[in-house]
Amino acid sequence: MALTFAATPRTRPDVAIRAGGRRGRAVRRNLTGWGFAGPATLIVVGLSLFPAVWAFFISRTKWNGIAPATDVGWRNYQRIAQDPDAMAAAQHTLVLTVLFVPASILLGMLIAVALNQKIRLIGFYRTCIFVPYVASAAATGILASYVFNPQFGAANEVLRRLGLPAQQFLESPSQALLVICVIALWGEVGFTTVIYLAALQDIPQDLVEAATVDGAGKWRVFRHIILPELRPVTVFTAIWQTIIAMQLFDLIYTTTRGGPMNSTQTVVYYIYELAFQTQRLGYGAAVAYLLFAVTMLLTIGVIWYSRRRGSEAF
Repeated sequence: MALTFAATPRTRPDVAIRAGGRRGRAVRRNLTGWGFAGPATLIVVGLSLFPAVWAFFISRTKWNGIAPATDVGWRNYQRIAQDPDAMAAAQHTLVLTVLFVPASILLGMLIAVALNQKIRLIGFYRTCIFVPYVASAAATGILASYVFNPQFGAANEVLRRLGLPAQQFLESPSQALLVICVIALWGEVGFTTVIYLAALQDIPQDLVEAATVDGAGKWRVFRHIILPELRPVTVFTAIWQTIIAMQLFDLIYTTTRGGPMNSTQTVVYYIYELAFQTQRLGYGAAVAYLLFAVTMLLTIGVIWYSRRRGSEAF
């Protein structure tokens, strides 16, 4: 019987040299990339990750920022459920989120559909819609406080000219939170509009034209073709706007400062009062971490539900 041995090819020296040269170039490219990205990465980690970890340790202490901290374990977290101010702030945040998120999504979608038409000066209209979003939220709040001033505000002047009674707006405990929601919508609808406008322009026109040829009207085309194509974008905007609503602070700080009668005191503003006005840093950090946990759970829940429905946005 003849035995056949497979010859093991020897690596040629020039091939090994070229392979080593490619690996060396890859290493140099990686080092060059990290040389540019490394400082920025260190800054981001130093300004976000480290303070977050440090705040967690603070949340387990009783500390006023000056005297030595006293370890209290999980007592700060247990106190939150028994704090009526924290419960009221959570209720205000929930109401604001329920009002703001669906309204911003619906208005953004409708305005995007309107701005997706071929009309004159369309670029000007799109710019006007987006300008409030890029404006400073603090400046928006200061301007809105003048617009909704009960004595000399433009909103009451319009109501007077229409023969309607003047309103207290930001000075009314029953109206202030709704007015805050309107102001936030004015500033944030531009973002959702741009997102939906980009998604609308990415929808294949073949589908729309085929449905139109088959006799589908505008409403049926919008319901059965455009809306399903917009589901991933809707998931993204819902998550984004929920985070915006739950972390709203600058508008409240520049308009009502949580008033009147704490009717607009949200969780974030309550954290600000705990940490920087009453110097209860440990308890404020605990409330902040609870807000982070709730926001994270809501985000994960929305993503999980959207993936089960086949609308993956992430």
